[in-house]
Amino acid sequence: MALPFRLAGSQVTVFGGSGFVGRHLVRRLAATGCIVRIAVRHPDRALFLKPLGDVGQIVPLRVDVTNESQIAAAISGAQAVVNLVGILFERGKYSFDAVHHDAAAAIADAAKGAGVLRLIHVSALGAAKNSESRYARTKALGEESVLRAFPEATILRPSVIFGPEDGFFNLIAVIARMSPIVPVMGASPQLLFREGALPEFKLFGKGGPRFQPVYVGDVAEAIVRALDSAEAQGKRYELGGPRVYTMLDVVQLVLRQTGRKRLLLPAPLWALDVKAALLELIGLKLLTRDQVRLLRRDNVVSRRALSFSDLRIAPATAEIILPTYLSRFRRPVPAA
Repeated sequence: MALPFRLAGSQVTVFGGSGFVGRHLVRRLAATGCIVRIAVRHPDRALFLKPLGDVGQIVPLRVDVTNESQIAAAISGAQAVVNLVGILFERGKYSFDAVHHDAAAAIADAAKGAGVLRLIHVSALGAAKNSESRYARTKALGEESVLRAFPEATILRPSVIFGPEDGFFNLIAVIARMSPIVPVMGASPQLLFREGALPEFKLFGKGGPRFQPVYVGDVAEAIVRALDSAEAQGKRYELGGPRVYTMLDVVQLVLRQTGRKRLLLPAPLWALDVKAALLELIGLKLLTRDQVRLLRRDNVVSRRALSFSDLRIAPATAEIILPTYLSRFRRPVPAA
């Protein structure tokens, strides 16, 4: 039987609270009246969040997620914990396994030992132990370890997250502003044969991998709803926006939003793999082979998965949100 829990007035420790999702979450948590501890490697980089709450309500703490004693200290006295920590690139001791698996297990162990009432673990859509991608495999192992230590934990698996600070739509917009050619990653030319008809050539094939982009504000709201709901304990939710897009759809959407016309060319996975290998060889982690492996699978919500509707949230479409921040990439209109 779940112990009584009330978000207002409680202490919530948020690991990775100064990141992309964290800054939106901290604002919502502060509005509920709870005390928010932001556990990050560099507390000075989280000071910009303090004005979101009253004096003393938002407290940045120095925590290295590879250090179990620091994790325990950050959790001590908290009634709820949210783990947002994740990396896209490995660097030094911060490997996928160390961050996504070991740190997740350590946070869950410490939370259970401290008597924490709510634990929200933010993973990723596509997490799977049989994935070709080490990112996706370690995400799945992390979920497994969290539930082993803290069976009542809520797992959230968002698709590609977008918002003002994202590295998805913003990156495509930057490329479109700087280059006359925009690659459609993962798209491959195809010759389609149909009985009784001439072969049809499609330059972009099926349009590349499919995504279900989800607004960062909706993900933050889902975390708050899950924290405040006894029904969400021990459950896994897949969070995707209301529409599914191919990579071609995504690029065309960005071009429409920024008012630019560009030549689009397919960038097959094999070509991306070669490019990623060369970039890794010279030490530039703009694209890695592990990220290319992620593109081999669609990033969409499973048909029977619990999702936003189960948390009573109607997610926003990209078409509604993108104009609020991609406007800075629009082509200047010449003066009359």
